[in-house]
Amino acid sequence: MVTIHLDTRLVFFAVFVALSSAFPGQSERVEHLMETRSRFAMLEDVRLVANGLLQLGHSLREFVHKTKSQITDIFQKISIFDKSFYQLSTITSEIKEEEEHLMKTTSILKASNEKVINLSQEIHAKMNNILENRSQLQQKVVELEGKLSVLIHEPLPADQMDEISALKDVIDAQEKCISDLLKAVKEQHEQLSEQKIKIKIMEEKLTEGTLQATAMEAARFNQEPLVGNRLNASATGRFDLNDLPSDCQDVFDKGQRNSGVYLIKPNQSEPFSVYCDMTADGGSTVIQRRQDGSVEFDQTWEKYENGFGNLEREFWLGLRKIHSIALQGDYILRIELEDWKQGRRSADYRFSLEGPALHYVVHLRPLGGSLEDALGNQTGMGFTTKDRDNDNDAEANCAHSYTGGWWFNACGDANLNGKYIHGRARGRTERRRGMHWKPSRGSSYSIRTTKISIHSVPQDSSPLQRPSH
Repeated sequence: MVTIHLDTRLVFFAVFVALSSAFPGQSERVEHLMETRSRFAMLEDVRLVANGLLQLGHSLREFVHKTKSQITDIFQKISIFDKSFYQLSTITSEIKEEEEHLMKTTSILKASNEKVINLSQEIHAKMNNILENRSQLQQKVVELEGKLSVLIHEPLPADQMDEISALKDVIDAQEKCISDLLKAVKEQHEQLSEQKIKIKIMEEKLTEGTLQATAMEAARFNQEPLVGNRLNASATGRFDLNDLPSDCQDVFDKGQRNSGVYLIKPNQSEPFSVYCDMTADGGSTVIQRRQDGSVEFDQTWEKYENGFGNLEREFWLGLRKIHSIALQGDYILRIELEDWKQGRRSADYRFSLEGPALHYVVHLRPLGGSLEDALGNQTGMGFTTKDRDNDNDAEANCAHSYTGGWWFNACGDANLNGKYIHGRARGRTERRRGMHWKPSRGSSYSIRTTKISIHSVPQDSSPLQRPSH
């Protein structure tokens, strides 16, 4: 546009020259006309350039805003990716550490197993020698009995009587030695079987750790995990899973007296590990324990149904597993609480549990104890978590309001799966959100540790209510 206006000025200049030569008296008028037209042409050029620059500025501003939003979105996605990658790296590191620990433990158990096998072979060899000696001694006894039958009517010399007496003492000692060795062989065989089971369990845990890492990485990228239940895969192991105990009382009846983790198979379900609390009277299956707040109990329905935590520290066994145990008969639920002054109290309830179709409804009947009843209004209630509301509060979810999963009844006076609060809770709201036990007619109990366990009762006792499948 500027070039066109410059050419126009040249045309006017040529006209001005021609008119000046043809009409000398008109030169001043033509010159004035030229100056006016040039001024208008320059203003028009400036206006056009200004409009162009203004449009260019608007376009640049829109481009800058658009680019700025795109850069912000890119930085947000990079931040989310970095956070996800960091979490995945942390979990992978923990799994690798646990895998290394399990491998070390497995190596130790395998070494112990080899020692037991060698010891069993040595005992077997000694047993063969003792049996040979026993056979020789029995042969001598037969010969002596033959001689005695011949000399039965004749008095024996004193030296022969002494020899016979000495031989009898030797035979008695050999018999006692053989009995002791047979008992030792039996104990060694039982220890060897137990070692094999422990090694198998450790191998399963080691396999589970690796498979869980694979499943977790697949879930991170929205892929379907390629693993199944490890217990299904281990059903072809070297020991008979059908011979496993049904609960901790059965573990006790099979001769175990030490508290710890054992593998059980209740009610024809898949085998799983439990913590057995052994006393002089029998074994109880621990279904929940809190002691230091190391495990987060504000979990989802899936977690509460399948279980979470560490069986040797803090854990929830899982509603599905508890139900499979409770189906076997009548059980007593024991609640043991400890306050911050190391005072301990307990309460017993007749207990049964419905299945998943009824949201694991609990049936409770107080039996006594040093704790006042705080679960009376929760019997007959389904289990509630923050993502599955089965309580009687129509306006809110008790698990969401007070944290943790429990058999809430709008919302009840007890919740042993609430938030772990270090020290005595300050205020009613904080107490209700934490672990609490408050009878309807009594003060709230400040809780430091909890342990919930179940143990079977004699079959001749009156049942509370048999749970459904």
